[in-house]
Amino acid sequence: MAAAARLFVRGAHSKLCFSGVATGLRCSFGATLLKRAPSGNSCTKTHRRHAAHFTFLPDPETAQYGPTEKMNLFQSITSALDNTLSSDPTAVIFGEDVAFGGVFRCTVGLRDKYGKDRVFNTPLCEQGIVGFGIGVAVAGSTAIAEIQFADYIYPAFDQIVNEAAKYRYRSGNLFECGNLTIRAPWGCVGHGSLYHSQCPEAFFAHCPGIKVVVPRSPVQAKGLLLSCIADKNPCIFFEPKILYRAAVEQVPTELYTIPLSQAEVLEEGSDVTLLAWGTQVHVMKEVAKMAQEKLGVSCEVIDLRTILPWDTETICKSVVKTGRLLISHEAPITGGFAGEISSTVQEECFLNLEAPISRVCGYDTPFPHIFEPFYIPDKWKCFEAIRKMINY
Repeated sequence: MAAAARLFVRGAHSKLCFSGVATGLRCSFGATLLKRAPSGNSCTKTHRRHAAHFTFLPDPETAQYGPTEKMNLFQSITSALDNTLSSDPTAVIFGEDVAFGGVFRCTVGLRDKYGKDRVFNTPLCEQGIVGFGIGVAVAGSTAIAEIQFADYIYPAFDQIVNEAAKYRYRSGNLFECGNLTIRAPWGCVGHGSLYHSQCPEAFFAHCPGIKVVVPRSPVQAKGLLLSCIADKNPCIFFEPKILYRAAVEQVPTELYTIPLSQAEVLEEGSDVTLLAWGTQVHVMKEVAKMAQEKLGVSCEVIDLRTILPWDTETICKSVVKTGRLLISHEAPITGGFAGEISSTVQEECFLNLEAPISRVCGYDTPFPHIFEPFYIPDKWKCFEAIRKMINY
């Protein structure tokens, strides 16, 4: 299988523990993501040292979108895909191992329900997956492609940046592939190391013609994914894989959408604006609580949600009010999207700033394995950045 060939971690006594479909990813992704392996498995012993660097707290339940069911994040993705296949007879889902549910189970049961012509496996070739998706979308169907990990989206970079993003522009709108959505598991997970932890959103934020979205929770994931699928531009939808099972909410069962390119103010404050997306939003919520309790500092927490095109108005409005901005993401700091946000805010809000804009991000190194706790921008690093801004 594609997944089994890709993922492995070393267990105790130098034994290789292969993960993927055969083991349900137990060895590779531990208790915070999928179920633990049996107690005698050496991989279980290896991963007991790992702990999540945040606590997931669900958003308040809302009846805005109709009846709800308890779902984790991967189940909310499945629900969104189910709604799409049910309502759009042209929709197809394809990627490595998706026919039997995928390594994270996001497409489980869909092939049995809708048939092998609408949910099917592809060869292990990301360039081919996206190229095929472009063709499907140009022909008028709704194409939903899965890249098994965001780390492996790079072989498809040319197809996304030079083909999908430019298809409408180069033909003068005679042809377009706006019905293409590319899904990919994204971000750190506690033990993913170099090739299963990356956050490549900044690479694509430099490319006009596509949209890039990262959700923070099950409710957000379903609504934003359905918006991406409905949007008439190619979209890349990055899914924080550490939240697949760790994040649980009451999710509407029916089809609903959440607008793209609109940031959301989660907590209002007056002293510092905290901006993040995906998993890091939950870190920022903890930081805001710490700053209030330890420093008496009131923080405004914002989830950017859409990376491209991003909501400059909401961010600048908040910074005008607070006078300070902290941006945090897992990706390396150099060339990270925090730099673009910082530059724009400095241009628009210069006279309102009370301190230099602060970026707390990953280091300029490959993503480490055992040193991940030192690499990630955790709440203590963010808290220290707030303290420095307040004392500036």
